[in-house]
Amino acid sequence: MNELNFSSLDAVSTQLRDVLDNGIQRGNKTLTINQVLLFAYNGTGKTRLSMAFKDIGKQDDNRDTLYFNAFTEDLFRWDNDLENDEQRVLKLNQDSRFFNGLQELEMENRIRPLLRRYADFDFIIDYQNSVVSFTREITGEAGAEIVEHIKVSRGEENIFIWCFFLAVAQLAVDQQEAYDWVKYLYIDDPISSLDDNNAIAVACHLAQLLKNANGTIKTVISSHHTLFFNVMWNELNEKKKLQPYFLSFDKATQAYKLRYTNSTPFFHHVALLEQLYQASESGGLFTYHFNILRSILEKTATFHGFKNFSACIEQGDDDPDGVLHARIINILSHGNYSLFEPMEMTDENKGHFRRILNNFLNNYRFNPELFPEAEAQEEPLAHQEQTEQLAETN
Repeated sequence: MNELNFSSLDAVSTQLRDVLDNGIQRGNKTLTINQVLLFAYNGTGKTRLSMAFKDIGKQDDNRDTLYFNAFTEDLFRWDNDLENDEQRVLKLNQDSRFFNGLQELEMENRIRPLLRRYADFDFIIDYQNSVVSFTREITGEAGAEIVEHIKVSRGEENIFIWCFFLAVAQLAVDQQEAYDWVKYLYIDDPISSLDDNNAIAVACHLAQLLKNANGTIKTVISSHHTLFFNVMWNELNEKKKLQPYFLSFDKATQAYKLRYTNSTPFFHHVALLEQLYQASESGGLFTYHFNILRSILEKTATFHGFKNFSACIEQGDDDPDGVLHARIINILSHGNYSLFEPMEMTDENKGHFRRILNNFLNNYRFNPELFPEAEAQEEPLAHQEQTEQLAETN
């Protein structure tokens, strides 16, 4: 089974539940599956799929899925105290079962250790009024002081809501009575508004929770974020109980396609290349992009039978042995230039990066619709510099 077609997202949801409940057939063996990992581009219907999955398990007042998606984030809304501009709080929708028995479960003590991994602000939950207020310690000339009722950024808000969900999910994994109805977790794009640093951290911490679940709760994770998807794959695949899919929608046939691969998903390197190309086009290049580029070059070199990724770097007149750019990639993908310390490239390194990337895209054939301008930007950096020097001379 490499590809399945479905007429609706309800049908896709039924398939995912079947895979988690009954496993998959490989030859004469039935393999147990604890997690399904979905990659899908924005607009495919990931959020709608998560709700369809949830609705299948909802009968009268009974349900079986604890989910995180855009609707989960909507359970939290800001009261900005527009009249006085002083008491800004995040209000909780108490009509949702998501907030069952918060005070008895001492949620602050469960959320705070998670939040400290990502953020430098603190919070207080007012259970009586169902609101959360945020504080931050500020150091000024008079020393340190606590500023209350702060409005956190969108990214910080998302981190807080994510930590809130993780704390609830841990209760479900521990089979705590208030959440003993949870049979499935469905997590859709938990890293919106986060930088790559936090995206990696979120993926690692989520993977640890799911490993500890040990199959007591089955999980579906969907994302459009290639880096997050890759980390989840690497973290969870070690026990061989992970099923990866690429979800797409064919407008011509109006069918949803669920594509499976039995190794690192084949589409991932293309999605990563698209991400690098878009960053190159926008100018938003950071040193961690060299990490991603190096990974792609290494996989390409292995596929073509080369011993070193430098074999995939086009040799130019100014660098006949490809040594310069190989050294640049080596330096900028190690040491302090890591995924955990995002740092914007210098203009010079951006030039090197674009040249390596565009030459690679032109040397190895990819769908030109994904990278329409790469060929036009093929002009070597050395030739550009010669042209600029001639212009100055004239």
